Amino acid sequence: MHPLRVPVLLVALVLASSLVMALFASVPAGAFVTTVESAKVGLQPRSTLLGGTPLNINEFPLVPEKFANPRGNAIVAASRIYAIYWDPTKDYYHGDWQHVIDGFLQSMGSAGGSLSNVFAVDAQYTDAANQHALYKSTFQGAYTDTSGYPSSGCKDPHPLEAEDLIGPGHTTVCLTARQIEEQLADFVTQHSLPKGMGTIFYLMTPPGVTVCLDGGGVSGHCSDFEGTIGEIEIDEKVREKDKEEELLHKEPKPFVESANYKSYKDSFCSYHSDINPSSPSGDENTILYGVIPWTAGGLGDPHLEPNDRTSGYACQDGGWDPSSKPPEKHEQKKEKDTKEIAEDKEKSEEEQEKIVEAELLEGPHPQEPNQVKCPSSDGGCDTGLADLIISQIGVEQENIVTDPLLDAWQDPNGNEASDQCRDRYAYVLGGNVGAQEIAGAGTLYNQALGDNNYYLNDAFNLAAYKLPYPGVPCLTGVALLPQFTAPNPVNVNEIVGFDGMESDISLNAGTSFDSSGAPRPSYATYTWNFGDGSAPVTGYAPGASLANSPNVSSCGSPTEWEPPCAASVYHSYAYGGTYEVTLTVTDVGGNTASIKEPVTVVGPTPTPTPTPTPTPTPGTSTTGASTGSGSTSTSPGQTPVVPPAVTPPPVLRAAVTSKSLKKALSSGLPVHYTTNEQVAGNIEVLLESTTAKRLGIKGATATGLPAGTPRSIIVGSAVLVTTKAGQGTIRVKFSSRTAARLKHTRKLKVTLRLSARNASRQSPQTTTMLSIVVLNP
Repeated sequence: MHPLRVPVLLVALVLASSLVMALFASVPAGAFVTTVESAKVGLQPRSTLLGGTPLNINEFPLVPEKFANPRGNAIVAASRIYAIYWDPTKDYYHGDWQHVIDGFLQSMGSAGGSLSNVFAVDAQYTDAANQHALYKSTFQGAYTDTSGYPSSGCKDPHPLEAEDLIGPGHTTVCLTARQIEEQLADFVTQHSLPKGMGTIFYLMTPPGVTVCLDGGGVSGHCSDFEGTIGEIEIDEKVREKDKEEELLHKEPKPFVESANYKSYKDSFCSYHSDINPSSPSGDENTILYGVIPWTAGGLGDPHLEPNDRTSGYACQDGGWDPSSKPPEKHEQKKEKDTKEIAEDKEKSEEEQEKIVEAELLEGPHPQEPNQVKCPSSDGGCDTGLADLIISQIGVEQENIVTDPLLDAWQDPNGNEASDQCRDRYAYVLGGNVGAQEIAGAGTLYNQALGDNNYYLNDAFNLAAYKLPYPGVPCLTGVALLPQFTAPNPVNVNEIVGFDGMESDISLNAGTSFDSSGAPRPSYATYTWNFGDGSAPVTGYAPGASLANSPNVSSCGSPTEWEPPCAASVYHSYAYGGTYEVTLTVTDVGGNTASIKEPVTVVGPTPTPTPTPTPTPTPGTSTTGASTGSGSTSTSPGQTPVVPPAVTPPPVLRAAVTSKSLKKALSSGLPVHYTTNEQVAGNIEVLLESTTAKRLGIKGATATGLPAGTPRSIIVGSAVLVTTKAGQGTIRVKFSSRTAARLKHTRKLKVTLRLSARNASRQSPQTTTMLSIVVLNP
């Protein structure tokens, strides 16, 4: 039941590779909720040939801006995940495939709560109870179910040639959705596994086992399809030509779907559904599940016959580097003319085979970051095929948590969360796009979960359609970077502004539900603490809070913003000194981050209230009595000792003058500082440990960070010594190894830590400041 059977004919392959590039710029789309016979499912159909449009795009167009859950139906806040491999032969779902897939599910659970991966995007989606589809999963383990398959309930549109792979005396198996559901329900009961809205089961079948939603065959809806890729490409070329003629106001020749074309259009890669024996709205007896048939093809698998060693890229849609440029900007491959084709035919059989191989490597192909060095333990080069199955689990996980009962988050045409960003994989973190020999796949990856790398479809960010900045609808992770620029030193009672709208917040707008269950807009929350003892100010974006701008009539139209607003605020200080201003931002997914910046106010400091010295009473003693810092100790008849004045800490300020990553790596990060006196200390550049681990960067652990600050390592440092008050610029250099690792990073967030003490005082005090810096290429 391999998805793409490529005829070993030179002309067909040349046509295939050229047509694939012609389809390269088509609009991406994806799955949808549908009912086939009695089976209601969230379907993930095959794509056209490369990053292209599903053939049913005109039937189910995307409406991402209207993606909603109007009735607040249930989502999955946190999930326990069970993997089930239904494989009576006990050996055809290869152990190395299971190891890679189980490792992914474990890594997904271990990385729960992190913002740097695709599943964190789903936290913006809510239900009437205002639960969030949090990135919080727990892998409960895997199991190989050796229960025998029932008699085929459907007809495989295109069975494997090597039927003996299923086992002696067996024929190719075709299972219906009903048979899958019955087996899963029995399995859960037999093993006393937990049910309910917090548990998800993934049932997987091996190569040679086709799954159909109906009776199958050429007209069925199956995980396999009739015909070959070459035939489908020819039909699609005719279809595109008819469209062009229609656009040119010509009389189009009616396009008649061939049986093979319709079979491909109706085929699918995976689906999800639910079993609700007692409550259609979900309860403790509900079984949520995803069905992941083997749609990864068979490239590099020595157990298959040559004609079955085919590519499964239409269920992953890889084959190009999405971070390099948008699909519509990629150059189309030039088709060979009649003369070139004739010349190829005149070449020897060996030369023609080399041409075929070259065309395959240049054309569309999957991405397998977990491919091992060939040959693998079974003598093949097929371990990486598990990455295509992982890709399907990734999209079904997003769809299940946001639309578990097929009645929650969808657009008006039934398209689910993963559909809105189908075929988007930007930005990649590493690997090579080019197909490798034997495996026929590249090694690109865009997700780093723990110590493992994966290639997963982007997640849909509805917030991008509600607010223009950042406004990125397809994400591989979530940004939550509060930022504001502190004003220059100001005078007492002068009004100063703080603009939190500088912040980079992916999930800055969402949906909440009121007590009646009606949806209403929600936004990221901004909280300011000015460091002077005044009350914190909290509100939404944009605009000023009435607490410090009493004449502001409104922070925006009620249809756009939820009052009060506090992304931008004004404040004034009554006394001189250096104050630490803290901005804390909470996005609509419930994630929170803070940033602190010092503000220098010039003017008289508050006069301390003197503490009266108690008069000693004869016969009493206050020796050892402590009143904290600056306390005195006296005995009868003694004169109280007045402690020396406490040395004030230095006033410091620092800022990066250039945010070019390229320049920082070549000549150092330029840090401009100002100080009010002679100081001695250092400047450090810190990198979060999770990012450092992903990039393979090592360094000393940064100690003494404030509570709640992510663990970080020191990747650069410089000494700061001055002889008097003033200003200057210091360049913080990176090691050559660190610079090499950061060279290809597209956007780097680091923390600048400046720490200095009074250099000319007997009792020096230290001032430490932290600021977030984002470096761009």
